[in-house]
Amino acid sequence: MTTPADNSPDHPSLALLRELIRRPSVTPDDAGCQEILGKRLARIGFNCESMPFGEVSNLWARRGKSGPLLCFAGHTDVVPPGDADQWRTDPFEPVTQDGMMYGRGSADMKSGLAAMIVALEGFIATHADFDGSIAVLITSDEEGRARDGTLKVIQALQARGEHIDWCVIGEPSSREVLGDIVRVGRRGSLSGILTVRGTQGHVAYPQLADNPIGRFAPVLSDLYTTEWDRGNDYFPPTSFQVVDIQAGLGFPNVTPGELSARFNFRYSTEWNHESLKAKVHELFDAHDIDYELNWHLSGEPFLTNPGKLTEAVTQAVLDCTDAAPELSTGGGTSDGRFISPAGADVVELGPINASIHKVNEHVRIADVINLTRIYQRIAELLLA
Repeated sequence: MTTPADNSPDHPSLALLRELIRRPSVTPDDAGCQEILGKRLARIGFNCESMPFGEVSNLWARRGKSGPLLCFAGHTDVVPPGDADQWRTDPFEPVTQDGMMYGRGSADMKSGLAAMIVALEGFIATHADFDGSIAVLITSDEEGRARDGTLKVIQALQARGEHIDWCVIGEPSSREVLGDIVRVGRRGSLSGILTVRGTQGHVAYPQLADNPIGRFAPVLSDLYTTEWDRGNDYFPPTSFQVVDIQAGLGFPNVTPGELSARFNFRYSTEWNHESLKAKVHELFDAHDIDYELNWHLSGEPFLTNPGKLTEAVTQAVLDCTDAAPELSTGGGTSDGRFISPAGADVVELGPINASIHKVNEHVRIADVINLTRIYQRIAELLLA
């Protein structure tokens, strides 16, 4: 099914992508993107429902009432562009140069959204009487706190009995060429917020003080040297990293009375957040240390096992690129952590991620067009 890429600047996916980039939708502001996308979906028979929670805009659009339900999902919000003077172009004015389109959100992930909408327009035009249903879930807080977006929409859908069978998220998953990586799961992310209490004192009289740095040092060593697991067939070993440590008053002759630190686990399906927390507390409690430890769970690990969705996505990528993708669970977290626990099979497939969140973010024009073909092919394989 491979066809030469149509690099015409008038291609509908590129035209829609330009329209989205021009909207400065810095998280959690949608800046009108969902209105644009909703109007396109309504024209092809989708029932579009605005589902705002707090200051977050969410769109749930569905065509069909029967199962199975295939959902395409993504986010309109972007990270701030930073210093605009470091950009070669205006970050919110799309510019095409040397086969690339530049602009904040071009890769993460407005190109995925544009490709989804145009793919569905093409699919409906040729398969109006498809089997099952198709939905589109769009949020505006994936880059932010991620508390009032996909999480809340999924909870609302569950409460009224709507169930997603298959979900394709347009996150930029590709590494070197379009479709070389498809995410079939993600590691869990668990952060610890630590306070170690001691007694401030004079550096020359350690016997009269209690330095929390010294108390924490052996625990920190244990945390780094513990083999948490060896991973499994789908996940790499669990990793531990300290991201911040603060102590001291800024004077060379004063030992601190308190230490604060923050650390993070990216963990495999060998753990859940409760068992991992229990193991950490066990390590702390083995030492003489006065501590307080609070936790923040970003998401449990999830995995989509081989099945109809992974087969369809693999075949669609092969049909449109002549190469089968690697199925991976690498990378950070995504909104898939909210969709998978509701019983859906979830994959992430999108453009190359090398420039995401960076100055001069960009996407290959040919990839946007071919991604549109891949998404349409996935729908055909699952529902036509």
